[in-house]
Amino acid sequence: MERICNIVRNGTSHAVFVMAGPGIGKTSLTEAILERLSGELNILQIHGSSALATVPFGVLTPYTGELSAEESVSPVAVLRSMWTYFEKLKGGRGAPVLLVVDDAHHLDDSSAGVLADLISAGWATVVAAARPRPGLPQPLDQLWYDGLAERVDLRPLNREQIEEVLDHVLDGTVPAATVDSVWIASGGNPRILDALLHDAAESGVLAKRNGIWMLLGPLPADGGQLTAVVTKDHIRRAPEEQEALKLIALAGPVGRKVIEDISGAAVVRSLLDQQMITESSGVPAELSIWNALFATAIRNTLSVSRSLQLLEKIRVHQNGTVLRGEGKLRSVEWAFECGLRVSDPEMLDAAREALRRFRNVSARSIAAKIQDPALVPLARAIQARALYNEGAYGQAAHLLDACWRQLSEDAEGPAVLLLRAAAHQAAGQSLNALAEGLNTQQPVDGEQKRQDWLLQVLHLLQLGAAVDAGALTAEVGEIRNTASEEAGSEAVRALGEALLAHALAAAGRAGQGLDSALLAASELPALEDSLFFFTEFVLGRLVIDYLAMGEWESAERELDNYAAGHARGAATFNGSLEVLRGYSLLRQGRMERAYQVLLPAVESLRLNDPLQLFRFGSSLGFYAAARLGDAAQAKRLEEDFTDAVAGGPAHELLASAYGAAASEYLSRDGKGLATLHTLATTHDATSRAGTLLEILSICWDLGDPSVIPMVQSVAQAIEGRYAQAMLALATGWEAADRDALMDTASSLEESGFVNLAREAYARASTLLEQAGERRRSRQAVALREKCDHELGERFREGRFIAAAPAVHLTRREQDIVGLAVQGLTDREIAQRLMVSVRTVEGHLYRTYVKLGVRSRDELESALPK
Repeated sequence: MERICNIVRNGTSHAVFVMAGPGIGKTSLTEAILERLSGELNILQIHGSSALATVPFGVLTPYTGELSAEESVSPVAVLRSMWTYFEKLKGGRGAPVLLVVDDAHHLDDSSAGVLADLISAGWATVVAAARPRPGLPQPLDQLWYDGLAERVDLRPLNREQIEEVLDHVLDGTVPAATVDSVWIASGGNPRILDALLHDAAESGVLAKRNGIWMLLGPLPADGGQLTAVVTKDHIRRAPEEQEALKLIALAGPVGRKVIEDISGAAVVRSLLDQQMITESSGVPAELSIWNALFATAIRNTLSVSRSLQLLEKIRVHQNGTVLRGEGKLRSVEWAFECGLRVSDPEMLDAAREALRRFRNVSARSIAAKIQDPALVPLARAIQARALYNEGAYGQAAHLLDACWRQLSEDAEGPAVLLLRAAAHQAAGQSLNALAEGLNTQQPVDGEQKRQDWLLQVLHLLQLGAAVDAGALTAEVGEIRNTASEEAGSEAVRALGEALLAHALAAAGRAGQGLDSALLAASELPALEDSLFFFTEFVLGRLVIDYLAMGEWESAERELDNYAAGHARGAATFNGSLEVLRGYSLLRQGRMERAYQVLLPAVESLRLNDPLQLFRFGSSLGFYAAARLGDAAQAKRLEEDFTDAVAGGPAHELLASAYGAAASEYLSRDGKGLATLHTLATTHDATSRAGTLLEILSICWDLGDPSVIPMVQSVAQAIEGRYAQAMLALATGWEAADRDALMDTASSLEESGFVNLAREAYARASTLLEQAGERRRSRQAVALREKCDHELGERFREGRFIAAAPAVHLTRREQDIVGLAVQGLTDREIAQRLMVSVRTVEGHLYRTYVKLGVRSRDELESALPK
């Protein structure tokens, strides 16, 4: 806005064209410009109108009232009349005239020609707002091509801008998941964004939980503000455009030819030009409303009788077209809205499509209407998965109990059984109880093989929960050797390989585990539309393997790739995957960033915990909060961790370890450290070398050097870069060789283990200080602080590994040293900072003492990089 105001004030151009799509904010911008310049200029307003677009000089009528009928169609007479009006408006004050034109794309060519002449003659400055399509009338457009006008293009808000808006509007933390949902739903359109935020807050969908702004459900499409936006947009449109938009909103995606046959090709082109609808690139081309919530809001404004009329009109022109995907789903939903009957097979297809799109309410409501006994079991399973997506695990388990056996011979049998097991576990029931229930049911003739197969699936899950790498290796080896092509075999292979991958990582064989995880991932294409969440199940194990190996970037890449390709499932799985992201950051020592990720992740899991990570996530959040000194949040997260049901047995040992460490950071009474020592001696820990090494590293980070020999012993037998880095640090630490430790620290830093390099520098600085090498000790401190800076740490002082004294320079000392390093003399520094030479000399002397140097030549090498 300031840029446009300055152009108008300075007269650098007599025309500014503001171009933006509908709702992007061009009208609001012109109104703000009017308000800002109202006291400086003589302002006139013109509003373009589709109703006057074919009337020559129609919008200029208020300024040509004194012309005769013959003169009113003469460009020269109209221009002269405008000049006279401007002179009267100025009234001798001499202030220039500013003509503000809204919806300039609706101007007729004659009016646009007069405005172009006004601009060229310098009689007035024009600020015109228009849509890029169809764009400005040719006379105005030509001015821009000739360099006589400035053009400002307003674009939809990008994600970063949406985040800035939410941070400004909402008091509290706005997690990435909330930002993403609002950004996608609004399409970056400021008008829609404002309406959505108002409606979501008023309905309680957008709520503040423990300082975190969470979305407790889908963003509402029936709120008052969004309805008002849609209504206002409709009123301003021609009847034929309103009709076309209603048809597309009700049927979309719908074939372009169908709408052209009903409303005309010109109307479709106009709506495309206005960017109110979008066209698919497939064959045949299909049309959709530009924004899904906008489309829903349009549908909400229609009565059932009117909707039924439009449905009959669409069906006549579709001529038996076979609908697929979202178009098929929308046709079934529309039929229900009108009270029409739909066949059970059609409903089943539509329910599955809704489930694929994570439209859980629609999936449940459609599947619940199915009556065919042969289809009811699968319909119930679909309802159960939708309920699972919504976090209603008990209800999902109840439905699955009623249908899983009927589906045991179905291709979806393994997926349904796995979903049932997950639902019961999430609701608090053990796998053992499920297995016992299956064993007590005597199979009927011909079902023994299927019964054995179902027991195998449950047995795999039990071994996975026990993290039994040996038994899983044998079981999965047998599955690999049995090249079965039976329906459901892909599910068993993916399940077995994923569980084995996690167990191998825990056992210290993460390289082999990664091979298993990749084998599991190779089965995913065949399981893409399964009722079980195989993609997320495998992804979690793949990320765990990468983290066990110390491959931080690979783990982040997998999480980012999933987020980019599975936005629809964000409401269900985002919390779980953000816990894994936070865990990755925590393992890297990026504690503050991990904390920022884990806090909203725990709040998300409170609503929906499909991978059963709430206890693990709350333990990580508790640990990060306690370590960073946020006692209030730590106490709250401690309650979450303590009260949480141990939903994911595979993570329980680590959850207990991080919880004990967090308690030690809070109380410093030795009890948490004692608990860690006890955990390290349990069979579960000693049989899982990878997990044991992580527990020992937690003890070490608490300031317990007694575990270092054990770290050396355990790390030698573990695969991956992380174990080798820990071994290098422990070996250097024990050897207490100052030079070797500095080399080790440098190597660790270069390899990406910045947190371990930090500890090596800290240890080296202590040893160097004890040896009287003060200058080198300060260099080590500076390098340690460089690592802290890279990690984002601010709270590293205290009982950490060899915590060495930090170098604290005052602001004045920093300024003087910075100039000294640049080569300025004491006098030049004094003149630059406007202080005395003696002051400079005094500050430099104190800095030399702090840094352990004796001259300017040694300053630069002793400073933090």
